[in-house]
Amino acid sequence: MRLRATLGALALRLDGNETAEEISAALAEAPEMPLEVEVAGPTPGPVVQALLEAAAARNLEVRFRPPRGERRVPHTEVVDHTLRSGQRIASAGTVVVLGDVNPGAEVAAGGDVIVVGKLRGLAHAGAEGNEQATIWALELAAKQLRIAGHVAVAPEDAPAPAGPERARVEEGQIVIEPWGRRRGA
Repeated sequence: MRLRATLGALALRLDGNETAEEISAALAEAPEMPLEVEVAGPTPGPVVQALLEAAAARNLEVRFRPPRGERRVPHTEVVDHTLRSGQRIASAGTVVVLGDVNPGAEVAAGGDVIVVGKLRGLAHAGAEGNEQATIWALELAAKQLRIAGHVAVAPEDAPAPAGPERARVEEGQIVIEPWGRRRGA
């Protein structure tokens, strides 16, 4: 077992050889912060129960996360219709819209945003901080794009898109480039 304070939570790593008493004693003396638990080995039910009871007794929020080295692979969400003003789609994975994203609509994805149509609403790829995420659209005409913590605003006199485009982060800023055409063609 390893318990340490991080910026926003107490990080508790369970290796599988802890006892319920050890967990209870460690949490009784811990500061009042949210508890982020990494289960890195087989952990008996009574140990998990002791963890939850000790956290509940101190009114600590508990979040479980996968062991280091293992990544959660989010799913791809497919939206099979045009998004109209006021509609919002949010997903931890990639979002594919088979239609347009109209002004006033919003798509937020932990992964990529792919629009098989016109993107005129707000798109936020990498919403959980993934700077490798991209935004793809057959017609990219959004007034604002977001990738991770980066924001790009279209200039007032922006030319109409000339075909499919991709937005990505390069050297700390969002760049938009043609997609699907040969270079130099």
